[in-house]
Amino acid sequence: MPTMGALHAGHLELVRQSKAHCDRTVVSIFVNPTQFNPDEDLDRYPRQEEKDLDALTGEATDLAFIPVVGEIYPDGFSTAVHVDKVTTGMEGIVRVGHFDGVATVVCKLFMQAMPDKAFFGEKDYQQLATIQRMVRDLDMPLTIVPVETVREPDGLAMSSRNAYLTKEQRVIAASLNRILRETADAIAGGLDIETATAAARQELLDAGFDAVDYVECRAADDLSVLESVDRPARLLSTARLGPTRLLDNIAVPTAP
Repeated sequence: MPTMGALHAGHLELVRQSKAHCDRTVVSIFVNPTQFNPDEDLDRYPRQEEKDLDALTGEATDLAFIPVVGEIYPDGFSTAVHVDKVTTGMEGIVRVGHFDGVATVVCKLFMQAMPDKAFFGEKDYQQLATIQRMVRDLDMPLTIVPVETVREPDGLAMSSRNAYLTKEQRVIAASLNRILRETADAIAGGLDIETATAAARQELLDAGFDAVDYVECRAADDLSVLESVDRPARLLSTARLGPTRLLDNIAVPTAP
């Protein structure tokens, strides 16, 4: 499991899934600088190595790999991995170059660890799709195993960045998943996608979010744009509370 640390219950569920399917479980902790834009939170991204190691020990993880930047990007490093199509739109617009950084570091970690399986949460769905496409296109000899998003009791997707939220923002944050669920149900019930997603954006703003980067309904397999739900679909959104961006996504129910 490639991680950036600040481990929470969602990460630990990945560990449990790995232990259920594999003989050995390796977790990497590396805050990857190439996936942060200059105006993002690289410097303030939560780092808690000792706590993370305690959590991994509690799950009987076999190995924690914690490289320094120079081990991943030695002097003269000049290679990048670019995955097209699935990175178009959504996070690919808001965070230009982000997925090149993700694909490059994950490719390097795969080469260093040579795993048979790699476990990724569905919360960062566009990231998951990017890694799946990279592995398929480059014939990498491993299987990507998606793991369902782990949520707080009120539906908020667990994320390391949730630690940034104030008490008041945390209350607002829970409405992201609720509004997505209601919107997905409306789309499954026949409401056209454009109308439904526009209404969801306004509902998020009315709920107290400071900005909404996007609410989009995409094909679940390749994240292509849908005009109607004629195949499995995913509803994805990112909304902002102050400087914190919260991501979430859910499957659109199959119409009855």
